Amino acid sequence: MKKTAILLTTICATALLYVSCSSDNNDPAVSTDLTSIGASVAIDTSNEMDLNTSLLISTSTSTSGKPADTPPGICATITITTPNGGNYPKVFLADFGTAGCKDGNNFTRKGKLEVTLSGPITETGSKMTIKRIDYSIKDIKLEGTIEYTNTTTIQSTPQWTRKVTNGKLTDLQGGVYTNSGTYTTKQTAGADTPLILSDNVYEIIDGTHTVTSSNGVALTLTVKEPLIKKYSCLFISKGQLKVQGGILNGVIDYGNNDCDATYTYTHENGTSFILSM
Repeated sequence: MKKTAILLTTICATALLYVSCSSDNNDPAVSTDLTSIGASVAIDTSNEMDLNTSLLISTSTSTSGKPADTPPGICATITITTPNGGNYPKVFLADFGTAGCKDGNNFTRKGKLEVTLSGPITETGSKMTIKRIDYSIKDIKLEGTIEYTNTTTIQSTPQWTRKVTNGKLTDLQGGVYTNSGTYTTKQTAGADTPLILSDNVYEIIDGTHTVTSSNGVALTLTVKEPLIKKYSCLFISKGQLKVQGGILNGVIDYGNNDCDATYTYTHENGTSFILSM
């Protein structure tokens, strides 16, 4: 049985790119848990957006503190400091302002992203730390730190771990979703053009993320089939996450590698919900 729960930001808007409307299912518990699924996907999306921004800033800016080229899609003012006086660590500060500005996706961002590189992110052992400071996307407040560490052992296949700590999303209704977890990511395309990001394709091969809503519903999301994230796509385009928590026990499926906002949650009893961010 398939149910449609199209999550449009113009109706029942509660978080970054999603709405929680349970369509023809009137069970409040199901509606609440679908909200948590929507929040989980929105959190993953915002993490990917901030990671893309951080890679673009650090790749497109010179050591002089001035942009080598104006990074496309970045509306922030960017400054660079080297606290120890050498090349690294290097701190990039992207300031979107208190009033905010619209990025390349036409989303208004406010606040700051502080991006610290311990060394070139393409080198094994180097770490990129992304810290959110009074930061929001579309007035959705985002908090926490993302640590992106190069763990490459085979040079032809770059690999990183991505750890989220003290993550928090506060939606437009005041709902709070805390989150943490670790993913392992490898690069499957674009490694031979390190200064060009648009051809990069990443594969999240394993990991687990936990999202807990303010009403106590906790979801654990585990990579079931590798997640495909193209740098050129806003959303994850393929792969599956196993979902467990509350009354939910099922799978999120991101589809057939298209750059669209649609995904499906299928419950263990076979009931499917078509969702859209």
